[in-house]
Amino acid sequence: MDGSPFAYEGPDALHEPIVEALARVVDPEVALSIVDVGLVYGVTVSDDAVHVRLTMTSAACPVADMLADQVRDELAGVAPPGAAIRVELVWDPPWTPERMSEHARQFLQW
Repeated sequence: MDGSPFAYEGPDALHEPIVEALARVVDPEVALSIVDVGLVYGVTVSDDAVHVRLTMTSAACPVADMLADQVRDELAGVAPPGAAIRVELVWDPPWTPERMSEHARQFLQW
């Protein structure tokens, strides 16, 4: 992953803006960004699409749709013009606390 908080494929110039956009999406259940919680599994950017692989901490997460909408909204400002933004909810591999950033671990006192 080359130091990235998630797998990324696409233009180097878009990598940091995409990380920053996704970091603005906050999981309201833990008051941390979805990047810090480790919910973003990967992003692939092509000329016509931005594909985000996103998970939740549990299959019963009540805010999954809201987070997916926020991901689309945030990425709309940095995606290539006209690119479709696809958010795919995935469950494999299952999320574990090991995916959290050091900041998240300290914040949650884990």
